[in-house]
Amino acid sequence: MRDPNASIEAVWRIESTRLIATLARMVLDVGLAEDLAQDALVAALERWPQDGIPRNPGAWLLAVAKHRAIDQFRRYQRLERKRDDLGRALNSEAPAPDFADLIDDDIGDDVLRLMFITCHPVLPTEGRVALTLRLLGGLTTDEIARAFLVPKATVAQRILRAKKTLAESGASFEVPSEHERAQRFASVMEVVYLIFNEGYAATSGGDWVRPALCDDALRLGRIFAALAPQEPEAAGLIALMELQASRLRARVDPDGTPVLLLDQDRGRWDRLLIRRGLSGLERAQRLRPTMGPYTLQAAIAACHARAWRPEDTDWERIVALYDALAQLQPSPVIDLNRAMAVAMAFGPAAGLSLVDDLAREPALQQYHLLPSVRGDLLFRLGRYAEAGREFERAAAMTSNAAERKLNADRAAAALEKAAS
Repeated sequence: MRDPNASIEAVWRIESTRLIATLARMVLDVGLAEDLAQDALVAALERWPQDGIPRNPGAWLLAVAKHRAIDQFRRYQRLERKRDDLGRALNSEAPAPDFADLIDDDIGDDVLRLMFITCHPVLPTEGRVALTLRLLGGLTTDEIARAFLVPKATVAQRILRAKKTLAESGASFEVPSEHERAQRFASVMEVVYLIFNEGYAATSGGDWVRPALCDDALRLGRIFAALAPQEPEAAGLIALMELQASRLRARVDPDGTPVLLLDQDRGRWDRLLIRRGLSGLERAQRLRPTMGPYTLQAAIAACHARAWRPEDTDWERIVALYDALAQLQPSPVIDLNRAMAVAMAFGPAAGLSLVDDLAREPALQQYHLLPSVRGDLLFRLGRYAEAGREFERAAAMTSNAAERKLNADRAAAALEKAAS
């Protein structure tokens, strides 16, 4: 017989986001909404093993949470007028709502509202990420801590501070007005892509990729794209993540050693994700022919996805796309990526000239990919001793153990070649 607690956990994974989103709209407090949802989960753990899982578990959980809210508002109604007013509203004499309808009717607005809250610009980036994964990703504090290789107490404090900041800032629990949405859309997409990038190229720890984080980001991104179907950059972000995620299996050897793009077995790329990503890119371009930053990056990823062999890659188009991206989002990191594309399109000497200019950028002084790219170009030019030293610098600067070993191995190979 299946473990009932496992079934309840599966239900919770599916329903928790919608439940918390609906409760946040009702009580206007993210922390309280999560507490009420957890109370409902405890009630389910007590009753469902004996009574069975209800036909509409989401409606059952919402009904229990609402009744707990009423009880709590009654208990503390003299402490705060807001709670008093909310308690009376929740416990009005109006006919009881159909909870199944309630959890379905405005669910899009409720979840979108919760996304805007967890990704509110008033929160620091780490707070946005932790709160989003907790409330929208359904991850526990321990799971978030393991994913980002930080202590559980650190994540707990980030979530607590984020909730406190939202409460003290008086952040609106409504979907922002049209003129405010651009900034808030950007915040949501930034958080989702930060989560994805940490899974795609981990900044620290022993593993170079963490597919579970990529999966979480894709799930969150798909929710956002479904709730904002006319937002071209949402479609572009999904396309970008799907195209990049298609390479995950090929990014590491069976022993976990990183495999660089040009060395990957493209037969291991996920063709379904590529088809989905290319379709999403087309949709983003239909919604707005002038591409935004995520759509441009998706178009760059598409150039790689369409090439069955590295030599088939349209590097000149990639350079042009990086030119457009740099116009929209000037960044030395984008310039470094463009320099590598220039090297592939027009030769390593052309790329190295650009990289040498970027070496003076203050923002890149501690960026490990600068010496890594420079080492690669020097190696291709036959300047092996210089390349070895650059790879050694890159190894010393990276916090990821797998990537550090990769650069150390490349340094050893270059220095050995220089000595021969």
